[in-house]
Amino acid sequence: MNNIKLVTDSLLDELVQYMEQSDTIYLLVSFVMESGVHLLAPYLRAAAVRGADIKILSGDYLYITQPIGLQKLLTIDPRIEIRLWKSNGTAFHAKAYLLSGNEGPSAVVVGSSNLSASALTHGVEWSLLASSVDGAGDVLDTAEHAFIKMFYDENTISLNDESLKLYTMEHEEYHRCHPDLAHQWIERESMTRRSRALDANSGLADAKQPYDVEIQPRVVQIEALEQLQITRKEGYDRALVVMATGLGKTYLAALFARDFNRVLFIAHREEILFQARTAFSSVMPGKSCGVYYGQEKQPNADLVFASIYTLSMQNHRRRFAPKDFDLIVVDEFHHAAAKSYQVVMDYFRPKFLLAITATPDRADGRDVYALSDGNVAYKVDFIEAIQREWLAPFRYYGVYDETDYSKIRWLGSRYDEDELRTAQLRESIARSVFKAWVAHQQSRTLAFCSSIAQAEFLCEYFVRMGVRAVSLTSKSAPHHRSSSIGHLERGELDAIFTVDLFNEGVDIPSVDTLLFVRPTESLTVFTQQIGRGLRLHSGKSGCVIVDFIGNYRNADVKLSLFQVEGALRESTNSKVFVIPIVPETCAIELDIRVVDLLEEMNRKRHPRRDALRSSYLTVYQDLGRRPTYAEVHLHGTADSRGYKQEFGSWPAFLLWAGQLTDDEAATAERYAGWFKELESTAMTKSYKMVLLLAMLERGLTEWDAAITPQEVAPFFHRYLTEKEYRQRTDLNDNASRKLREFDTRAVTRMVANAPMKNWGATSRGHVVFESNEFRVLLDIHADDRVTLFEWTREICLYRLHTYFERKGQSGTTTGTRSTNRSNVFKV
Repeated sequence: MNNIKLVTDSLLDELVQYMEQSDTIYLLVSFVMESGVHLLAPYLRAAAVRGADIKILSGDYLYITQPIGLQKLLTIDPRIEIRLWKSNGTAFHAKAYLLSGNEGPSAVVVGSSNLSASALTHGVEWSLLASSVDGAGDVLDTAEHAFIKMFYDENTISLNDESLKLYTMEHEEYHRCHPDLAHQWIERESMTRRSRALDANSGLADAKQPYDVEIQPRVVQIEALEQLQITRKEGYDRALVVMATGLGKTYLAALFARDFNRVLFIAHREEILFQARTAFSSVMPGKSCGVYYGQEKQPNADLVFASIYTLSMQNHRRRFAPKDFDLIVVDEFHHAAAKSYQVVMDYFRPKFLLAITATPDRADGRDVYALSDGNVAYKVDFIEAIQREWLAPFRYYGVYDETDYSKIRWLGSRYDEDELRTAQLRESIARSVFKAWVAHQQSRTLAFCSSIAQAEFLCEYFVRMGVRAVSLTSKSAPHHRSSSIGHLERGELDAIFTVDLFNEGVDIPSVDTLLFVRPTESLTVFTQQIGRGLRLHSGKSGCVIVDFIGNYRNADVKLSLFQVEGALRESTNSKVFVIPIVPETCAIELDIRVVDLLEEMNRKRHPRRDALRSSYLTVYQDLGRRPTYAEVHLHGTADSRGYKQEFGSWPAFLLWAGQLTDDEAATAERYAGWFKELESTAMTKSYKMVLLLAMLERGLTEWDAAITPQEVAPFFHRYLTEKEYRQRTDLNDNASRKLREFDTRAVTRMVANAPMKNWGATSRGHVVFESNEFRVLLDIHADDRVTLFEWTREICLYRLHTYFERKGQSGTTTGTRSTNRSNVFKV
C-alpha cells in the first residue's frame, strides 16, 4: 500500500470507486443499519454477479444492529457470505473495508464509519484509506488475514433466515426490557434515509442533515453505561461517575435515565439546569420536562430539573414525597459535601442515585467518594481522555510570579482580598503577564483572575497593548456575556478576562489558550478551569496553558493534576525545565525560578504527622465530635494509611494528638500491642476481620469469649454473600463455591483453616486457635472494656472498608484510574 489518504467526508464515494473494480470485498462493521445497506446494495449486487468474493461481518453488541438491515443484506445476493459476531456483552467496535482486485487498485479503509447512511455520507467520521495501484500489498495481506481469522472465529455464527429470527427475538427482548442506546441512533438513521429520498425526489442535491453527535452515544458514554448497568445488577443503589470535562456527562445521565420513569436532576447553577433539560428532552422527547428554581416551578413533570438551593429549603423539598423519583442525578457532585446537598440527599429515597462530576476531590478535604458509598462505577480523568483522543492535548508553561504571597494575610480558605488586590494591580505585574501571553498564546484565550478588579485592570492593559479583549464578571449583563462569547468564537475577540464564570456550565470549545493569573486556592476549581480548554474543535490542534506560579498555597501540589512522573529534565534553554509526561502529545515547561520555588516549598512542607493531625481536626470540626477511624479515612485530606505507618495504630495517634481523657490514654497504652496487631495483621482476604466482626457482634461483654468455627460459620457466610461485591472479591474461585452455597461443613472448615488457624499462627501472642476454639488473649480490666470494644470495632470496620475499597479499585475493568491524592511532583 503506497498511498494514504484521510477521508473526512462522504466515504461512500471513495468505497464505490474501489468496489466497482474489486474481486474481493470484505466488510467489518460494528453495526448494520438499513440505511447503509440501501446505499451499498447496488454495488454489492453488481460485484456478486461478476463473481467477487464478498464477506460481511457485523455484531450483536448492544443490539444496535437493525434486524431489517440484516434482512436486507440477506436479500442482496445469496453468494454474499454474512456472519454475526456474538459479543456476549464485550465491546465490538471494529470498522474496516477491505477492497482488492487481481488487476487494478486495492484499498484498506479503517476508521469510525459503520454501515449506515450517516456514517457513509454526511456524518462526522474519519477514516484512513491506504491504497495501492498494483494489487495487494503488505497492509492488505495483513488485514485480510486478520479479517478471515475473525470472520470464522468460534464467536461468530452464519447469518441466515433462522439465525436472523433468533437475533430478531433477542433484539426485541433487549429493547423491551430497557430503552436501548441505539434507539435515538436508529430513529435518526430512518429519518436520514427518508430525508435523502425526499431530497432526491425534489431534485435537490444531497443536503447535509443536522448531525447531533451527543445523541449518538460516544465510546466513553457506552463504556460508562455498561458499568452503570453492572452496578445496578450488583445491587448498588447509588454510584459515582467521574468523567473529565468535555466528555458528555449530562448526555450520559440522560441516556442512563431512560430506564427510569421519573427523574430529578439537581445542580447548583441555572445554566446547568437548562443545558440538562435540553439534553434530556432530546434523548427522551416523550417525557415532560420542568424546572424547579426561583420563580419558575413545574413539580409535576416527568423530568424535574431543580436548583439545589431551592430544594435545600424545607418547604420546597416537602412538595415532593421522598420516593417521588425513581432516579436522582446530582451534577457536579463535588459540591455534594455541602450542607445544602446533604439535607436534600438525606430526604429523598430514589431507587438509584447517580452522581456525576469531573473533579471528585474537594479542596476542603471532604471526600465525595464517601457520599456515593465508595462505589465508583466509572472513572476517566482528563489525562486518560487525552490519551484516548477524546480531549485535546495541552502544552503547559509554568511562569514565575514575582508576587510575594507570604506577605498577604491568609484567612483560612483564601487570601485577604484587599491585600491581594493591592499586590496584583501593579503595572509591572501586568507587563509580565502580557509578555508571557504574547510568547505562548494561540488564537482564543480565557484568562482566569482573582477578582473583578484584577480582571478589569488586566483587560484595560491588554487593550492598551492593541489586544481585542473584554472582561466578563458577575457584574456583566447576561446579553453582554453571550455576545462576548460569540465574538470570541468567531475570532472577533482575542481574550476574555473573567473570575469564576467559566468554571462550570459554560463551554467554548474553540478556546485554545488558558491564562492563569491567580493563586490556585482550590485544586477542584483549577481542574475545572483546565477543562475549559481541552474540548476538541475543528482547526484546534491543542491547548496552551500559561500559569503564573508563585509562593502561594497549593502551588507545590497543583502539578499532581497532570500526573507528572519522573525527574525534571533540563532542556537546551537553561532557563526552562521540561518534564516528561504521558501522553507524549502533551508537554510541561517550567521557568527555572519556578523549579527553585517548588523545591523550597517541598523542603518546608509540614511534617507528615502535622498533616495527619490537621486532617483529623478538619473532620472533627465538621462533625462536631470525635470522628471514627473510617470517617477520617472517608472525609479527611490525608492518606489514612499514615496513622498506622506513623503511630502504629489509630488509638496511638489519638494519644499523641492529645485527644484522649486520662482513662482513655491508659487504655491506649495498656493494649497498644493488641491495636498494633489489628492494624498490621496481613489481609490477602477479608476473612480475619470478618471473624473479628462476628465476635464483636456478640456484644460488649461477650465479644472476647472463645468462639468455635461452627459458631462463626453462619455469620461468615451471611456477611460475604449478602453483598455481590464481597462475593466477587473474596468468593471468586472454585474453592469458594461451597461457601457460596452454604455447605455447613465446608464453611466451618474454611473458617477454621483460613482466619482462625492462620491468624493464630502469625499472631504476636494476642490470639490463639487450639482445641477447635479461637480466643483473644487479653486480660481486660473492667474499666477498659467499653473503650477497648469501641476501638477494636473501629479498626475492624476501617480495615474491612479499605480492603474492599482497594480491591474494588484494582479490579475495575473500564478505563478508570485509581485516586491519587499524593503530591507526585518531585524535583
